[in-house]
Amino acid sequence: MKIIRLVLKELVGMFVDDGSLALLALILIALITAAVKLLALPPLAGGVLILAGCLAILLESTRRGARGKVR
Repeated sequence: MKIIRLVLKELVGMFVDDGSLALLALILIALITAAVKLLALPPLAGGVLILAGCLAILLESTRRGARGKVR
């Protein structure tokens, strides 16, 4: 069972280095998509929100990574 867990962890690690970054980006995209489809948010506004949200998530992830390297 440990070998399966190790293989899965390595496979995910090949594509996703920062799990929280990937998870937050997926959540952001799902929320904005729902807002565009269900709440009639204009697609251009949705695109701007995705861009701003991704930049904020990336900034937070970069700060978290920098703090981890200093300590």
